[in-house]
Amino acid sequence: MEKIAVVGAGLVGSLQAILLAQKGYQVSVFERRPDLRKATLVGGKSINLALSDRGWKALEIAGIAEDIRKIAIPMYNRCMHALDGTLTYQPYGVNNEAIYSVSRGGLNQKLMNLADNYPNIEYFFDRKCLDVNLKSNTLSFLNDQTNQKEEVQVDRIFATDGAYSAVRMRMQKSMTFDYSQKYLDHGYKELVIPANADGSHKLDKNCLHIWPRGEFMMIALANLDGSFTCTLFFPMEGETSFETLKSRQQVAAFFDLTFPDAVEMMPTLLEDYFENPTSSLIMVRCEPWNYQDKIVLLGDAAHAIVPFYGQGMNCGFEDCTVFNEMYDESKGDWNGLLNRFSDQRVPDANAILDLALDNYVEMRDKTADPEFLLQKKIEGKFSRLHPEKWTPLYSQVTFSNTRYSDALKNGRKQDALMQQILKLENIHEKWDEPFVMDKMLELIS
Repeated sequence: MEKIAVVGAGLVGSLQAILLAQKGYQVSVFERRPDLRKATLVGGKSINLALSDRGWKALEIAGIAEDIRKIAIPMYNRCMHALDGTLTYQPYGVNNEAIYSVSRGGLNQKLMNLADNYPNIEYFFDRKCLDVNLKSNTLSFLNDQTNQKEEVQVDRIFATDGAYSAVRMRMQKSMTFDYSQKYLDHGYKELVIPANADGSHKLDKNCLHIWPRGEFMMIALANLDGSFTCTLFFPMEGETSFETLKSRQQVAAFFDLTFPDAVEMMPTLLEDYFENPTSSLIMVRCEPWNYQDKIVLLGDAAHAIVPFYGQGMNCGFEDCTVFNEMYDESKGDWNGLLNRFSDQRVPDANAILDLALDNYVEMRDKTADPEFLLQKKIEGKFSRLHPEKWTPLYSQVTFSNTRYSDALKNGRKQDALMQQILKLENIHEKWDEPFVMDKMLELIS
């Protein structure tokens, strides 16, 4: 039986371990952190996740989707919170589709527990990856419990060890390898809206709540215990930034002024703000993702994505889906498999990186913009009337398995067409009249 090492026991690593075990491989999963299954989950370091169609597809292939649905909350709309407290709802899909709020830690624990059902999966915790010998496929780890160095030789390696991947670092140094990283000038901090005394939610749990404020924003996603995980996306430096909000008085004054309706629901705001870390946002692009037929990168190790399209985990899970499908097509023949996988996935990962950046500008700047809202109304109407001719970009990314690279191209064409529609005379008053739909049909044809 071939031995496979999965380096990194996060979401993508745990899911890939299950899929490999189902194919009969002996899978060893190495993780630098302690065993998450024994941990009490606390907030502070993670953004809640939005599980959508690409992620569900991978979970269904693994046969564990129903297990995960038990810990996920559907969100059918964005709920925009204006400065004056006015709420505006924007449906995510055109057919009542939903994205699903799920705790990163809760999902990771669940995947690990499901992996325990496979006797050919073994976890090794507190193992920091130091290096990998590409020629012999030997991994070197530091065992944090014993402070001893350990070496493990395997037939193949799946590196799912995140944006700062040690395996990728060795590939960068040892082969022809393109790599770039970019930090956003915005970071994030996790905050919380606790449950009501009776355990119910203080806001509509079936919405993703957004407080768009131009150069920054806050979002909130529901948890099963009645709380909401809030995430403040905010400049790292500048006049109004994490750098300048230093005292409790400054933070309190800023939130009172900027998020007044949220502050009323955040009794531990100041404690959370100063106790929880300020985290950076990094994007990683690289290629190829593989070394011969022996080593391959998946998830953030291959494509760290900023979280503004809710596709980081979904893209990582889709890596597992695509690999699984290509493996089945090759009938388990590894010859050239990882090359083909890398060639197919790199353009899609680069596309979702671009889309995620675009969506950040949309979420913080445009979701309260009348022109943008009008565009979405016109697109939604046209899509309902002519679903075969128009699928909104968001739906292509979130509610389909269209390749990200194709969705990006389609979206740019659609946006160029919509800019022509928005220039029609008196479009704000006449957008619902038949001539608008006729004009769109004419432009498409």
